[in-house]
Amino acid sequence: MTQAEIVPLPLSRDPLPAEALSEATAREIGPADLPNVVASTAGIRPLTQETLGQHDEQLIVPTYDRSALTPAVVHFSVGGFHRSHQLLYFDEVAERRISDDWGVVGVGLHSRHMKDALAPQDHLYTVVERSPEGERARVVGVMVDYHYAPDDPATVLDVLTDERTRMVSLTITGGGYRLCPQTGEFDPEDVDIQWDLTETARPRTVFGFIVEALDRRRRAGLPPFTVVSCDNMHRNGDAARAAVVGFARLRDEVLARWIVDRVAFPSSMVDRITPHTTPEQREVVAQRYGVDDNWPVITEPFSQWVIEDTFCNGRPPLDLVGVRFVPDVARYELMKTRLLNASHCALGYLGALAGHTSIDRVMADPVFAEYVEQMMDVEVTPLLPPPDGIDLAEYRRTLLERFANPAIADQLYRLCRRGSTKMPHHLLPSLREAIATDRPHALLTLAVAAWFRYLRGVDADGRRIVIDDPKAEVLQALARAGGNDPRPLLGERSVFGDLGDDPVFVAELADALERLERDGVRTTLAAALRGSGRIRP
Repeated sequence: MTQAEIVPLPLSRDPLPAEALSEATAREIGPADLPNVVASTAGIRPLTQETLGQHDEQLIVPTYDRSALTPAVVHFSVGGFHRSHQLLYFDEVAERRISDDWGVVGVGLHSRHMKDALAPQDHLYTVVERSPEGERARVVGVMVDYHYAPDDPATVLDVLTDERTRMVSLTITGGGYRLCPQTGEFDPEDVDIQWDLTETARPRTVFGFIVEALDRRRRAGLPPFTVVSCDNMHRNGDAARAAVVGFARLRDEVLARWIVDRVAFPSSMVDRITPHTTPEQREVVAQRYGVDDNWPVITEPFSQWVIEDTFCNGRPPLDLVGVRFVPDVARYELMKTRLLNASHCALGYLGALAGHTSIDRVMADPVFAEYVEQMMDVEVTPLLPPPDGIDLAEYRRTLLERFANPAIADQLYRLCRRGSTKMPHHLLPSLREAIATDRPHALLTLAVAAWFRYLRGVDADGRRIVIDDPKAEVLQALARAGGNDPRPLLGERSVFGDLGDDPVFVAELADALERLERDGVRTTLAAALRGSGRIRP
Protein backbone atom coordinates (compact mmCIF):
# COMPACT_ATOMS: atom_id res chain seq x y z
CA MET A 1 0.00 0.00 0.00
CA THR A 2 1.30 3.40 -0.89
CA GLN A 3 1.40 6.18 1.65
CA ALA A 4 -1.21 8.10 -0.32
CA GLU A 5 -3.75 5.39 0.43
CA ILE A 6 -3.62 5.86 4.19
CA VAL A 7 -3.33 9.61 4.52
CA PRO A 8 -6.68 11.13 5.58
CA LEU A 9 -8.36 13.82 3.55
CA PRO A 10 -6.70 17.17 4.34
CA LEU A 11 -8.24 18.90 7.33
CA SER A 12 -5.69 21.73 7.45
CA ARG A 13 -5.39 21.90 11.25
CA ASP A 14 -3.34 19.98 13.78
CA PRO A 15 -5.16 17.35 15.83
CA LEU A 16 -6.46 18.21 19.27
CA PRO A 17 -5.12 16.32 22.28
CA ALA A 18 -7.05 13.10 22.77
CA GLU A 19 -9.39 12.93 25.74
CA ALA A 20 -10.93 9.94 27.44
CA LEU A 21 -14.50 9.26 26.36
CA SER A 22 -17.09 7.02 27.92
CA GLU A 23 -17.38 3.63 26.28
CA ALA A 24 -19.72 3.81 23.31
CA THR A 25 -23.15 2.37 23.88
CA ALA A 26 -25.04 0.27 21.36
CA ARG A 27 -27.75 2.92 21.05
CA GLU A 28 -27.48 5.12 17.98
CA ILE A 29 -28.87 8.64 17.81
CA GLY A 30 -32.59 8.44 17.15
CA PRO A 31 -35.69 10.65 16.98
CA ALA A 32 -35.71 11.36 20.71
CA ASP A 33 -32.22 12.85 20.44
CA LEU A 34 -32.98 15.24 17.60
CA PRO A 35 -34.31 18.22 19.61
CA ASN A 36 -31.63 20.74 20.48
CA VAL A 37 -30.94 19.33 23.92
CA VAL A 38 -27.56 21.06 24.18
CA ALA A 39 -28.44 24.36 22.54
CA SER A 40 -29.00 26.16 25.81
CA THR A 41 -25.45 25.53 27.02
CA ALA A 42 -23.34 28.68 27.06
CA GLY A 43 -21.17 29.06 23.97
CA ILE A 44 -22.90 26.32 21.96
CA ARG A 45 -24.65 27.43 18.78
CA PRO A 46 -26.82 25.59 16.27
CA LEU A 47 -25.24 24.44 13.02
CA THR A 48 -26.69 26.37 10.07
CA GLN A 49 -25.41 28.26 7.05
CA GLU A 50 -25.90 31.50 9.00
CA THR A 51 -23.87 30.35 12.02
CA LEU A 52 -20.89 28.93 10.08
CA GLY A 53 -17.71 30.39 11.55
CA GLN A 54 -19.36 31.26 14.88
CA HIS A 55 -18.34 28.05 16.63
CA ASP A 56 -15.01 27.04 18.15
CA GLU A 57 -12.15 28.19 15.92
CA GLN A 58 -10.82 24.63 15.73
CA LEU A 59 -13.94 23.55 13.83
CA ILE A 60 -13.08 23.63 10.12
CA VAL A 61 -15.90 25.01 7.96
CA PRO A 62 -16.49 25.23 4.19
CA THR A 63 -14.86 28.21 2.50
CA TYR A 64 -16.54 27.68 -0.88
CA ASP A 65 -19.85 29.19 -1.99
CA ARG A 66 -22.43 26.50 -1.30
CA SER A 67 -25.04 28.33 -3.34
CA ALA A 68 -22.88 27.86 -6.46
CA LEU A 69 -22.93 24.05 -6.23
CA THR A 70 -24.70 22.19 -9.02
CA PRO A 71 -26.63 19.12 -7.80
CA ALA A 72 -25.13 16.34 -9.94
CA VAL A 73 -25.13 13.34 -7.59
CA VAL A 74 -28.13 11.65 -5.98
CA HIS A 75 -27.36 9.24 -3.15
CA PHE A 76 -29.84 6.68 -1.86
CA SER A 77 -29.67 5.75 1.83
CA VAL A 78 -27.63 8.45 3.53
CA GLY A 79 -26.18 7.02 6.71
CA GLY A 80 -23.11 7.63 8.80
CA PHE A 81 -20.80 5.87 6.37
CA HIS A 82 -21.86 7.86 3.32
CA ARG A 83 -21.44 11.08 5.30
CA SER A 84 -17.97 10.10 6.53
CA HIS A 85 -16.76 8.81 3.17
CA GLN A 86 -18.22 9.66 -0.25
CA LEU A 87 -19.58 13.07 0.77
CA LEU A 88 -16.19 14.06 2.17
CA TYR A 89 -14.52 13.38 -1.17
CA PHE A 90 -17.07 15.51 -3.01
CA ASP A 91 -16.71 18.17 -0.33
CA GLU A 92 -12.97 18.21 -0.94
CA VAL A 93 -13.56 18.70 -4.68
CA ALA A 94 -15.49 21.87 -3.83
CA GLU A 95 -13.15 23.00 -1.05
CA ARG A 96 -10.07 22.80 -3.27
CA ARG A 97 -11.91 24.78 -5.96
CA ILE A 98 -11.52 21.88 -8.39
CA SER A 99 -15.17 22.06 -9.42
CA ASP A 100 -18.53 23.22 -8.10
CA ASP A 101 -20.38 20.90 -10.50
CA TRP A 102 -20.71 17.95 -8.10
CA GLY A 103 -23.13 18.85 -5.34
CA VAL A 104 -24.99 15.94 -3.72
CA VAL A 105 -28.70 15.38 -3.03
CA GLY A 106 -29.57 12.75 -0.42
CA VAL A 107 -32.62 10.48 -0.59
CA GLY A 108 -34.03 8.36 2.23
CA LEU A 109 -36.45 5.50 1.64
CA HIS A 110 -37.14 3.97 5.05
CA SER A 111 -36.71 6.56 7.79
CA ARG A 112 -37.31 10.29 8.06
CA HIS A 113 -34.80 10.65 10.94
CA MET A 114 -31.99 11.85 8.69
CA LYS A 115 -34.21 14.47 7.08
CA ASP A 116 -35.38 15.65 10.50
CA ALA A 117 -31.75 15.95 11.59
CA LEU A 118 -30.29 17.64 8.51
CA ALA A 119 -33.03 19.94 7.21
CA PRO A 120 -32.98 22.36 10.21
CA GLN A 121 -29.23 22.80 9.79
CA ASP A 122 -29.24 23.45 6.04
CA HIS A 123 -27.93 19.91 5.38
CA LEU A 124 -24.63 20.72 7.09
CA TYR A 125 -23.08 18.23 9.49
CA THR A 126 -19.84 17.64 11.38
CA VAL A 127 -17.31 14.88 10.76
CA VAL A 128 -14.92 14.17 13.64
CA GLU A 129 -11.84 12.17 12.70
CA ARG A 130 -10.34 10.38 15.71
CA SER A 131 -7.03 8.61 16.18
CA PRO A 132 -5.06 7.65 19.30
CA GLU A 133 -3.03 10.86 18.79
CA GLY A 134 -6.02 13.21 18.76
CA GLU A 135 -8.87 14.41 16.60
CA ARG A 136 -9.97 16.95 14.01
CA ALA A 137 -13.46 18.18 13.19
CA ARG A 138 -14.84 19.49 9.91
CA VAL A 139 -18.23 20.72 8.73
CA VAL A 140 -19.25 19.21 5.38
CA GLY A 141 -21.33 21.42 3.09
CA VAL A 142 -21.53 19.62 -0.25
CA MET A 143 -24.99 18.16 0.41
CA VAL A 144 -27.38 20.67 -1.11
CA ASP A 145 -30.71 18.96 -0.36
CA TYR A 146 -32.29 15.87 1.17
CA HIS A 147 -35.63 14.21 0.41
CA TYR A 148 -37.57 11.55 2.28
CA ALA A 149 -39.00 9.67 -0.69
CA PRO A 150 -42.27 8.38 0.84
CA ASP A 151 -43.31 11.97 1.58
CA ASP A 152 -42.67 13.28 -1.92
CA PRO A 153 -41.82 10.66 -4.55
CA ALA A 154 -42.61 13.11 -7.36
CA THR A 155 -39.83 15.46 -6.28
CA VAL A 156 -37.33 12.59 -6.05
CA LEU A 157 -38.24 11.52 -9.59
CA ASP A 158 -37.90 15.11 -10.78
CA VAL A 159 -34.39 15.33 -9.29
CA LEU A 160 -33.38 12.03 -10.88
CA THR A 161 -34.76 13.14 -14.24
CA ASP A 162 -33.08 16.56 -14.07
CA GLU A 163 -30.41 16.70 -16.79
CA ARG A 164 -27.95 18.06 -14.19
CA THR A 165 -28.04 14.69 -12.39
CA ARG A 166 -25.14 12.67 -13.76
CA MET A 167 -24.51 10.07 -11.09
CA VAL A 168 -26.63 8.02 -8.66
CA SER A 169 -24.83 6.25 -5.81
CA LEU A 170 -26.09 3.58 -3.43
CA THR A 171 -25.41 2.32 0.09
CA ILE A 172 -28.43 0.04 0.45
CA THR A 173 -26.62 -3.04 1.92
CA GLY A 174 -26.20 -6.37 0.18
CA GLY A 175 -29.75 -7.49 0.91
CA GLY A 176 -31.14 -4.35 -0.68
CA TYR A 177 -30.39 -5.60 -4.20
CA ARG A 178 -32.97 -8.38 -3.96
CA LEU A 179 -30.79 -10.91 -5.78
CA CYS A 180 -31.20 -14.66 -5.39
CA PRO A 181 -28.06 -15.99 -3.59
CA GLN A 182 -27.98 -19.12 -5.74
CA THR A 183 -28.49 -17.58 -9.19
CA GLY A 184 -27.61 -13.91 -8.76
CA GLU A 185 -30.83 -13.06 -10.60
CA PHE A 186 -33.24 -10.34 -9.51
CA ASP A 187 -36.06 -11.63 -7.28
CA PRO A 188 -39.35 -10.04 -8.38
CA GLU A 189 -41.54 -11.54 -5.64
CA ASP A 190 -41.07 -8.74 -3.11
CA VAL A 191 -44.32 -6.90 -2.31
CA ASP A 192 -42.73 -3.48 -2.85
CA ILE A 193 -41.33 -4.55 -6.21
CA GLN A 194 -44.80 -5.63 -7.30
CA TRP A 195 -46.12 -2.24 -6.17
CA ASP A 196 -43.46 -0.42 -8.19
CA LEU A 197 -44.41 -2.30 -11.35
CA THR A 198 -47.86 -0.72 -11.33
CA GLU A 199 -47.42 2.49 -9.32
CA THR A 200 -44.56 3.83 -11.41
CA ALA A 201 -45.07 7.44 -10.29
CA ARG A 202 -45.02 6.47 -6.60
CA PRO A 203 -42.20 3.95 -6.23
CA ARG A 204 -41.22 2.42 -2.91
CA THR A 205 -37.86 0.90 -3.83
CA VAL A 206 -34.61 2.36 -5.10
CA PHE A 207 -34.98 0.35 -8.31
CA GLY A 208 -38.48 1.65 -8.88
CA PHE A 209 -37.12 5.20 -8.67
CA ILE A 210 -34.04 4.54 -10.81
CA VAL A 211 -35.85 2.68 -13.59
CA GLU A 212 -38.73 5.16 -13.77
CA ALA A 213 -36.26 8.06 -13.92
CA LEU A 214 -34.20 6.35 -16.62
CA ASP A 215 -37.36 5.73 -18.63
CA ARG A 216 -38.32 9.40 -18.38
CA ARG A 217 -34.83 10.45 -19.44
CA ARG A 218 -34.93 8.03 -22.37
CA ARG A 219 -38.28 9.40 -23.55
CA ALA A 220 -37.03 12.99 -23.16
CA GLY A 221 -33.85 12.31 -25.13
CA LEU A 222 -31.62 12.91 -22.10
CA PRO A 223 -28.48 10.87 -21.42
CA PRO A 224 -28.69 8.40 -18.54
CA PHE A 225 -26.86 8.77 -15.25
CA THR A 226 -24.12 6.47 -13.98
CA VAL A 227 -25.17 4.13 -11.14
CA VAL A 228 -22.38 3.58 -8.58
CA SER A 229 -22.85 0.97 -5.87
CA CYS A 230 -20.86 1.70 -2.72
CA ASP A 231 -21.94 -1.41 -0.82
CA ASN A 232 -19.58 -4.02 0.61
CA MET A 233 -20.16 -6.68 -2.03
CA HIS A 234 -17.93 -8.39 -4.55
CA ARG A 235 -18.60 -6.84 -7.97
CA ASN A 236 -21.23 -4.54 -6.53
CA GLY A 237 -21.59 -2.86 -9.91
CA ASP A 238 -22.72 -6.16 -11.40
CA ALA A 239 -25.24 -6.49 -8.56
CA ALA A 240 -26.60 -3.01 -9.28
CA ARG A 241 -26.83 -3.80 -13.00
CA ALA A 242 -28.59 -7.11 -12.35
CA ALA A 243 -31.14 -5.44 -10.09
CA VAL A 244 -31.83 -2.42 -12.31
CA VAL A 245 -31.98 -4.39 -15.55
CA GLY A 246 -33.93 -7.20 -13.88
CA PHE A 247 -36.56 -4.77 -12.67
CA ALA A 248 -36.64 -2.95 -16.02
CA ARG A 249 -37.30 -6.22 -17.87
CA LEU A 250 -40.38 -6.73 -15.74
CA ARG A 251 -41.64 -3.38 -17.03
CA ASP A 252 -40.46 -3.06 -20.62
CA GLU A 253 -37.94 -5.09 -22.60
CA VAL A 254 -37.13 -2.11 -24.84
CA LEU A 255 -36.31 0.00 -21.78
CA ALA A 256 -34.19 -2.82 -20.38
CA ARG A 257 -32.16 -3.04 -23.60
CA TRP A 258 -31.63 0.75 -23.57
CA ILE A 259 -30.32 0.52 -20.00
CA VAL A 260 -27.98 -2.34 -20.92
CA ASP A 261 -26.62 -0.36 -23.87
CA ARG A 262 -26.40 3.10 -22.30
CA VAL A 263 -26.07 2.98 -18.50
CA ALA A 264 -22.74 2.45 -16.73
CA PHE A 265 -22.61 0.46 -13.48
CA PRO A 266 -19.02 0.75 -12.22
CA SER A 267 -18.03 -1.38 -9.27
CA SER A 268 -16.34 0.32 -6.36
CA MET A 269 -14.50 -0.46 -3.15
CA VAL A 270 -15.11 1.82 -0.17
CA ASP A 271 -13.32 1.72 3.16
CA ARG A 272 -13.65 3.82 6.28
CA ILE A 273 -14.66 2.54 9.72
CA THR A 274 -17.60 4.63 10.89
CA PRO A 275 -19.38 3.59 14.11
CA HIS A 276 -22.89 4.66 14.98
CA THR A 277 -22.97 8.06 16.64
CA THR A 278 -24.24 7.89 20.21
CA PRO A 279 -26.00 10.68 22.13
CA GLU A 280 -22.96 10.83 24.41
CA GLN A 281 -20.67 11.47 21.46
CA ARG A 282 -22.98 14.17 20.18
CA GLU A 283 -22.73 15.89 23.55
CA VAL A 284 -18.92 15.69 23.46
CA VAL A 285 -18.87 17.27 19.99
CA ALA A 286 -21.11 20.07 21.24
CA GLN A 287 -18.99 20.82 24.28
CA ARG A 288 -15.67 20.57 22.48
CA TYR A 289 -16.48 22.55 19.34
CA GLY A 290 -19.41 24.67 20.44
CA VAL A 291 -21.66 23.24 17.74
CA ASP A 292 -25.13 21.81 18.31
CA ASP A 293 -25.14 19.27 15.49
CA ASN A 294 -28.20 17.02 15.42
CA TRP A 295 -26.26 14.08 13.99
CA PRO A 296 -22.46 14.39 13.80
CA VAL A 297 -20.33 11.56 12.43
CA ILE A 298 -17.36 9.97 14.21
CA THR A 299 -14.77 8.20 12.05
CA GLU A 300 -11.13 7.18 11.70
CA PRO A 301 -8.25 8.84 9.76
CA PHE A 302 -8.07 6.07 7.13
CA SER A 303 -10.17 6.51 3.99
CA GLN A 304 -10.02 4.68 0.66
CA TRP A 305 -12.21 4.66 -2.44
CA VAL A 306 -11.45 2.71 -5.62
CA ILE A 307 -13.86 2.98 -8.56
CA GLU A 308 -14.00 1.12 -11.87
CA ASP A 309 -13.29 3.69 -14.57
CA THR A 310 -16.61 3.29 -16.40
CA PHE A 311 -18.94 6.31 -16.53
CA CYS A 312 -21.65 7.25 -19.02
CA ASN A 313 -22.35 10.91 -18.20
CA GLY A 314 -19.11 12.56 -17.16
CA ARG A 315 -16.64 11.41 -14.53
CA PRO A 316 -16.35 13.41 -11.30
CA PRO A 317 -12.77 14.66 -10.68
CA LEU A 318 -12.43 12.50 -7.59
CA ASP A 319 -8.99 11.30 -8.68
CA LEU A 320 -7.70 14.75 -7.73
CA VAL A 321 -8.70 14.19 -4.09
CA GLY A 322 -7.38 10.67 -3.55
CA VAL A 323 -9.86 8.36 -5.28
CA ARG A 324 -8.28 5.70 -7.47
CA PHE A 325 -9.90 4.97 -10.85
CA VAL A 326 -8.91 1.53 -12.14
CA PRO A 327 -9.93 -0.78 -15.02
CA ASP A 328 -11.06 -3.56 -12.65
CA VAL A 329 -11.99 -3.20 -8.98
CA ALA A 330 -12.43 -6.91 -8.26
CA ARG A 331 -9.09 -7.45 -6.51
CA TYR A 332 -9.56 -4.37 -4.33
CA GLU A 333 -13.08 -5.51 -3.40
CA LEU A 334 -11.86 -8.97 -2.46
CA MET A 335 -9.05 -7.53 -0.36
CA LYS A 336 -11.40 -5.30 1.59
CA THR A 337 -14.41 -7.58 2.03
CA ARG A 338 -12.45 -10.74 2.85
CA LEU A 339 -9.88 -9.13 5.12
CA LEU A 340 -11.60 -6.16 6.79
CA ASN A 341 -15.28 -7.10 6.62
CA ALA A 342 -14.78 -10.80 7.31
CA SER A 343 -12.55 -9.94 10.27
CA HIS A 344 -15.22 -7.56 11.53
CA CYS A 345 -17.71 -10.44 11.43
CA ALA A 346 -15.37 -12.86 13.19
CA LEU A 347 -14.30 -10.44 15.91
CA GLY A 348 -17.85 -9.17 16.31
CA TYR A 349 -19.45 -12.54 17.06
CA LEU A 350 -16.55 -13.96 19.06
CA GLY A 351 -16.12 -10.74 21.02
CA ALA A 352 -19.83 -10.38 21.75
CA LEU A 353 -20.00 -13.95 23.05
CA ALA A 354 -17.08 -13.15 25.35
CA GLY A 355 -18.93 -10.14 26.75
CA HIS A 356 -17.09 -7.33 24.96
CA THR A 357 -18.94 -4.33 23.53
CA SER A 358 -16.35 -2.64 21.27
CA ILE A 359 -13.71 -3.95 18.90
CA ASP A 360 -10.82 -2.09 20.53
CA ARG A 361 -11.52 -4.00 23.76
CA VAL A 362 -11.48 -7.25 21.80
CA MET A 363 -8.14 -6.36 20.20
CA ALA A 364 -6.67 -5.51 23.61
CA ASP A 365 -6.77 -9.24 24.37
CA PRO A 366 -3.69 -10.83 22.71
CA VAL A 367 -5.54 -14.08 22.07
CA PHE A 368 -8.20 -12.35 19.96
CA ALA A 369 -5.60 -10.17 18.24
CA GLU A 370 -3.51 -13.23 17.37
CA TYR A 371 -6.59 -15.08 16.18
CA VAL A 372 -7.62 -12.43 13.66
CA GLU A 373 -4.04 -11.88 12.52
CA GLN A 374 -3.59 -15.59 11.83
CA MET A 375 -6.99 -15.92 10.17
CA MET A 376 -6.03 -13.15 7.74
CA ASP A 377 -2.44 -14.30 7.21
CA VAL A 378 -2.88 -18.06 6.93
CA GLU A 379 -6.44 -18.75 5.84
CA VAL A 380 -7.60 -15.74 3.81
CA THR A 381 -4.65 -13.94 2.18
CA PRO A 382 -3.34 -16.99 0.25
CA LEU A 383 -6.71 -17.06 -1.54
CA LEU A 384 -6.50 -13.41 -2.65
CA PRO A 385 -4.99 -12.09 -5.88
CA PRO A 386 -2.99 -8.99 -4.82
CA PRO A 387 -4.33 -5.67 -6.18
CA ASP A 388 -1.95 -3.47 -8.14
CA GLY A 389 -0.04 -1.06 -5.94
CA ILE A 390 -1.16 -2.66 -2.67
CA ASP A 391 1.11 -4.50 -0.24
CA LEU A 392 -1.23 -7.00 1.42
CA ALA A 393 1.06 -7.47 4.42
CA GLU A 394 1.03 -3.71 5.01
CA TYR A 395 -2.74 -3.62 4.53
CA ARG A 396 -3.20 -6.33 7.17
CA ARG A 397 -0.93 -4.45 9.57
CA THR A 398 -2.96 -1.30 9.02
CA LEU A 399 -6.17 -3.23 9.69
CA LEU A 400 -4.90 -4.43 13.06
CA GLU A 401 -4.07 -0.85 14.03
CA ARG A 402 -7.46 0.39 12.88
CA PHE A 403 -9.35 -2.30 14.77
CA ALA A 404 -7.43 -1.44 17.94
CA ASN A 405 -8.08 2.33 17.72
CA PRO A 406 -9.54 3.21 21.16
CA ALA A 407 -10.65 6.63 19.96
CA ILE A 408 -13.18 4.96 17.64
CA ALA A 409 -14.37 2.11 19.91
CA ASP A 410 -16.44 0.62 17.10
CA GLN A 411 -19.48 -1.10 18.58
CA LEU A 412 -19.73 -4.86 18.23
CA TYR A 413 -23.48 -4.44 17.99
CA ARG A 414 -22.95 -2.63 14.69
CA LEU A 415 -20.56 -5.28 13.39
CA CYS A 416 -22.94 -8.10 14.30
CA ARG A 417 -26.02 -6.62 12.63
CA ARG A 418 -27.49 -8.24 9.51
CA GLY A 419 -25.25 -11.29 9.61
CA SER A 420 -27.40 -13.07 7.04
CA THR A 421 -26.54 -10.37 4.49
CA LYS A 422 -22.90 -9.92 5.51
CA MET A 423 -21.55 -13.42 6.06
CA PRO A 424 -22.46 -14.76 2.58
CA HIS A 425 -20.52 -11.90 0.96
CA HIS A 426 -17.64 -11.44 3.41
CA LEU A 427 -16.59 -14.62 5.20
CA LEU A 428 -18.29 -17.63 3.64
CA PRO A 429 -16.62 -17.20 0.20
CA SER A 430 -13.15 -17.64 1.73
CA LEU A 431 -14.39 -20.65 3.67
CA ARG A 432 -15.80 -22.22 0.51
CA GLU A 433 -12.58 -21.67 -1.42
CA ALA A 434 -10.44 -23.00 1.41
CA ILE A 435 -12.53 -26.16 1.62
CA ALA A 436 -12.51 -26.62 -2.16
CA THR A 437 -8.72 -26.26 -2.34
CA ASP A 438 -8.02 -28.28 0.81
CA ARG A 439 -6.48 -25.30 2.59
CA PRO A 440 -6.57 -24.49 6.34
CA HIS A 441 -9.93 -23.12 7.47
CA ALA A 442 -10.28 -23.92 11.18
CA LEU A 443 -10.30 -20.26 12.22
CA LEU A 444 -12.88 -19.34 9.59
CA THR A 445 -14.98 -22.24 10.84
CA LEU A 446 -14.72 -20.89 14.39
CA ALA A 447 -16.11 -17.58 13.17
CA VAL A 448 -19.13 -19.36 11.67
CA ALA A 449 -19.58 -21.32 14.89
CA ALA A 450 -19.50 -18.07 16.86
CA TRP A 451 -22.24 -16.65 14.64
CA PHE A 452 -24.37 -19.77 15.14
CA ARG A 453 -23.85 -19.52 18.91
CA TYR A 454 -24.58 -15.77 18.84
CA LEU A 455 -27.89 -16.41 17.08
CA ARG A 456 -29.19 -18.21 20.17
CA GLY A 457 -29.51 -14.76 21.72
CA VAL A 458 -27.36 -15.12 24.86
CA ASP A 459 -23.63 -14.69 25.44
CA ALA A 460 -21.31 -17.07 27.29
CA ASP A 461 -22.45 -15.67 30.66
CA GLY A 462 -26.14 -15.88 29.88
CA ARG A 463 -26.63 -12.19 29.09
CA ARG A 464 -29.31 -11.50 26.49
CA ILE A 465 -28.20 -10.55 22.97
CA VAL A 466 -30.61 -8.69 20.70
CA ILE A 467 -30.43 -10.18 17.21
CA ASP A 468 -30.74 -7.50 14.52
CA ASP A 469 -31.13 -9.35 11.24
CA PRO A 470 -33.72 -9.43 8.45
CA LYS A 471 -33.93 -13.20 8.99
CA ALA A 472 -33.70 -12.99 12.79
CA GLU A 473 -36.85 -14.96 13.60
CA VAL A 474 -36.03 -17.87 11.31
CA LEU A 475 -32.31 -18.04 12.09
CA GLN A 476 -32.76 -17.71 15.85
CA ALA A 477 -35.33 -20.51 15.90
CA LEU A 478 -33.02 -22.79 13.89
CA ALA A 479 -30.01 -21.95 16.07
CA ARG A 480 -31.88 -22.77 19.27
CA ALA A 481 -33.39 -25.92 17.84
CA GLY A 482 -30.07 -27.21 16.59
CA GLY A 483 -27.92 -26.44 19.61
CA ASN A 484 -24.48 -27.79 18.79
CA ASP A 485 -25.83 -29.54 15.69
CA PRO A 486 -25.33 -27.02 12.85
CA ARG A 487 -27.45 -28.87 10.29
CA PRO A 488 -30.74 -27.03 10.91
CA LEU A 489 -29.10 -23.64 10.33
CA LEU A 490 -27.05 -24.88 7.40
CA GLY A 491 -30.32 -25.98 5.84
CA GLU A 492 -31.19 -22.30 5.29
CA ARG A 493 -29.85 -22.40 1.74
CA SER A 494 -30.70 -18.78 1.02
CA VAL A 495 -27.78 -17.96 3.33
CA PHE A 496 -25.48 -20.99 3.23
CA GLY A 497 -26.09 -22.51 -0.18
CA ASP A 498 -24.73 -26.06 -0.30
CA LEU A 499 -22.26 -25.81 2.61
CA GLY A 500 -24.46 -28.17 4.60
CA ASP A 501 -23.97 -30.88 1.97
CA ASP A 502 -20.31 -31.34 2.98
CA PRO A 503 -20.29 -33.89 5.85
CA VAL A 504 -16.68 -33.14 6.78
CA PHE A 505 -17.37 -29.43 7.19
CA VAL A 506 -20.57 -30.15 9.12
CA ALA A 507 -18.56 -32.27 11.55
CA GLU A 508 -15.89 -29.56 11.88
CA LEU A 509 -18.51 -26.93 12.58
CA ALA A 510 -20.26 -29.14 15.13
CA ASP A 511 -16.93 -29.67 16.91
CA ALA A 512 -16.28 -25.92 16.99
CA LEU A 513 -19.74 -25.30 18.44
CA GLU A 514 -19.17 -27.93 21.11
CA ARG A 515 -15.81 -26.43 22.09
CA LEU A 516 -17.26 -22.93 22.33
CA GLU A 517 -20.05 -24.28 24.52
CA ARG A 518 -17.76 -26.37 26.73
CA ASP A 519 -14.63 -24.25 26.99
CA GLY A 520 -15.73 -20.70 26.25
CA VAL A 521 -14.48 -18.33 23.57
CA ARG A 522 -11.03 -17.39 24.82
CA THR A 523 -9.95 -20.92 25.73
CA THR A 524 -11.23 -22.25 22.40
CA LEU A 525 -9.28 -19.61 20.47
CA ALA A 526 -6.13 -20.18 22.50
CA ALA A 527 -6.30 -23.92 21.88
CA ALA A 528 -6.75 -23.40 18.15
CA LEU A 529 -3.76 -21.07 18.04
CA ARG A 530 -1.58 -23.39 20.12
CA GLY A 531 -2.41 -26.17 17.73
CA SER A 532 -0.87 -24.16 14.91
CA GLY A 533 2.11 -23.00 16.94
CA ARG A 534 1.20 -19.33 16.60
CA ILE A 535 -0.07 -18.39 20.06
CA ARG A 536 2.08 -15.99 22.07
CA PRO A 537 3.40 -17.38 25.36
